[in-house]
Amino acid sequence: MSKSSSTGAGHQQNVFSPCYEAFKRVCRKVKIELPKGQLPHVLRHTFASHFVMNGGNILTLQKILGHQSLMMTMRYAHLAPEHLGEAAKFNPLDKIE
Repeated sequence: MSKSSSTGAGHQQNVFSPCYEAFKRVCRKVKIELPKGQLPHVLRHTFASHFVMNGGNILTLQKILGHQSLMMTMRYAHLAPEHLGEAAKFNPLDKIE
């Protein structure tokens, strides 16, 4: 992947670039004003969260987002509360009798 200045130093080519303009138009149409520079963050965080909630691998997501540290990727991949509740069914302690 090539480097992209639209995502900042060190980030790989942005998989979100094609949808930025459409997102901006929708935000303007419904009169949502994001702080300058927040558009990429909103889309990247949303993508990261849904990627993980749909079963995507966090290490793969790290590469997609171009993060050097896994901790940064984990900050992006917020999980919805209902997803966290669903994940509780995997608790190995529940199997102990």
